Amino acid sequence: MPIVQLGREGRWTNYHGTGTCEAATRFALRSGDAERGRDELAAAAREVREWLAAAQAAGRHVRPLGAGWSPSNINIASHCWLLHTRRFNRCFRIAGDDVRPGVDAASLMLVEAGALVDEVSDKLEAQGRSLWTSGAGNGQTFAGAAATGTHGSMVAHGGIQDHIRAIQIVTPAGAQWVEPTAGVMSDDFIAATGSQAVRDDALFAAAQLPVGALGVVTALVVSSVPRFLVRPIQNLRRVDRRALNWLSAGEFRRFSAAYALDRDPDFVQMIVNPYKPFKRPAMLRFLYREPWRDDYPRATPGELGAGYDALSLLGRLLDDYPWARGWLLQFAMKLGYAGGPDVQDPPVYGSWGEGLDTHRPLADLFNASVTIDRADLAYVFEQICGVYARHGGSTVVTLRFMERAQGLLAPARFAHNAVIDFDGPRSQRTADAYARVVERLDAEGIAFTRHWAKSCNLDAARVESDYGEDFRRWCAARDRLIPDPAHRRLFASDVLDGLGLTC
Repeated sequence: MPIVQLGREGRWTNYHGTGTCEAATRFALRSGDAERGRDELAAAAREVREWLAAAQAAGRHVRPLGAGWSPSNINIASHCWLLHTRRFNRCFRIAGDDVRPGVDAASLMLVEAGALVDEVSDKLEAQGRSLWTSGAGNGQTFAGAAATGTHGSMVAHGGIQDHIRAIQIVTPAGAQWVEPTAGVMSDDFIAATGSQAVRDDALFAAAQLPVGALGVVTALVVSSVPRFLVRPIQNLRRVDRRALNWLSAGEFRRFSAAYALDRDPDFVQMIVNPYKPFKRPAMLRFLYREPWRDDYPRATPGELGAGYDALSLLGRLLDDYPWARGWLLQFAMKLGYAGGPDVQDPPVYGSWGEGLDTHRPLADLFNASVTIDRADLAYVFEQICGVYARHGGSTVVTLRFMERAQGLLAPARFAHNAVIDFDGPRSQRTADAYARVVERLDAEGIAFTRHWAKSCNLDAARVESDYGEDFRRWCAARDRLIPDPAHRRLFASDVLDGLGLTC
């Protein structure tokens, strides 16, 4: 599996068309045909280490790339060497003698860094297993989604990086196999991957969410749960302030009983028009977990209500006709979001993976978010809608809920989190509206974080302030994993330097 160069130095644009690397030299790491995953990883580790040495000798920074999915500029680095891992995407079963005593090998899968969330999900489901959370789409590489803290949306779980149990990371000094202190894989397995075993809780907590600054992630060990079905309910309902208080308090059963089924929901989402939010219907989506059965009727992702991109249907109309913005937003919600099954419809079921879909490119769509302590939701929601009422802006406001996520730099860092997304047409007007929301939350003293892979307006001072001691622990872990400053600089970029993640 030699690393191959892809053409001459030139321009590379990310999947969504929102960022471009200039004067970049592109390379690709591709899977081989070894029968055992450990042999694949050993060969990949050698290739990547040699490639890093060549980049350093050429005086170039490096940037690993998966699907190039992030709409933000987090994966943008000009005048550098880019390493595409998308075709390094095999997945392998793990045998009982590959793990340490007491570890359930059947729940684990060895995943090469370029495997998409969709591919990992399909492989697991073919084995009677399932992921338990992921983002709204599945077109990211699993490693890339974890590296940027992609939030899940299951109310009792954290982020997608919570699935990770071990990580192979390659730096110029060699390959390191990073696990929690208790350990996961056997010493013989780790040695066969060409890696040095590093069993350390602090280093593992940093490596679960590396933001591309800790080396080249080449493989992951991903955990799973027994396969299950979900039943979606999706409708348009007017939500009042009392119901918003239920969500703030985590009374999801009460909210579900009022607007869908009188059951504990596993997923709750509310998409709101910030103009007169309590007078216009919100789009509500619930998922209810069901026991697996093989004879359920198959449904398409659309029939399951997957996909959150309807605003792109209206494009720049939302910006060009500000006097009709509230009506147009409501029209977009009705047109694009209300196609899923409602309570009175015949039940529809699907696996967790079947309920996800791959977004088409979102070059004309603005994506940003804030994550807050769920207890602050009702007050923060009022502040956000007040900003839109006074200053305009063309995004809907989407609310989702999750527990604290693993990883030192996980945006979902509160015990109970409300994730608030802002999706609308990409324009200066939209960006200004988000900036005003952030300013308002700061003025009110509301603690919040931002998604690494979306528009976030972050700088090093703000990162340090938002993550506090966890940021300092992450930096200490970085320096332990890559002790040579010259090696750390190899992974630098203007963006990561500006965030204080490389030095």
